[in-house]
Amino acid sequence: MDAITGIAQRMAEIRGSLQAVAPVPVTPRTAATTVSPTAATFAAALETAVSQTQAPATSTARNASGVPADLARYGNGRIPPDALAPVGSTGHRLWAPAAQAFGDLTAAAARDGVRIGITDSYRSYDAQVDVAARKGLYSQGGLAAAPGTSPHGWGLALDLDLDARAQAWMRANAGTYGFEEDTPREPWHWVYSR
Repeated sequence: MDAITGIAQRMAEIRGSLQAVAPVPVTPRTAATTVSPTAATFAAALETAVSQTQAPATSTARNASGVPADLARYGNGRIPPDALAPVGSTGHRLWAPAAQAFGDLTAAAARDGVRIGITDSYRSYDAQVDVAARKGLYSQGGLAAAPGTSPHGWGLALDLDLDARAQAWMRANAGTYGFEEDTPREPWHWVYSR
């Protein structure tokens, strides 16, 4: 069953890579047939898509709900570890574009002499249930989203360890890297919004 899932995932990746190329009518090729420039472009795109089997394609696209398109098929809090990217050497994982942006953000902060730590990142569904049980639901005065709705479950949110200087730096600069402080009462909670 894992092999079938892998094949289906790879086919979806190839389809996504090919969407950038305009549809080209395919005609049988004979010895006297020359390849048109559009057919050559299509063939090159197909070759590129097929040759990228070592690393899964990562898209920055989001669906209508704002969920990363390449993660939506898994469900909130049900994303396998290999579908997320590591956040440096922290042991935390995020959607690949968010991980890259956060790496750029922390490098810029470090150049300014600011340290930004991470206390939480991707959160599985079971972890969301646990947090909700321990901290209560935000809608009822607590600090947790309803399980299955948290941006942590899509690999988009981070809880950060910020002193006053780091908090001020984040508020002044995080938007440049696509992060926003979107939850009142939670100044440690930052979400990647690009």
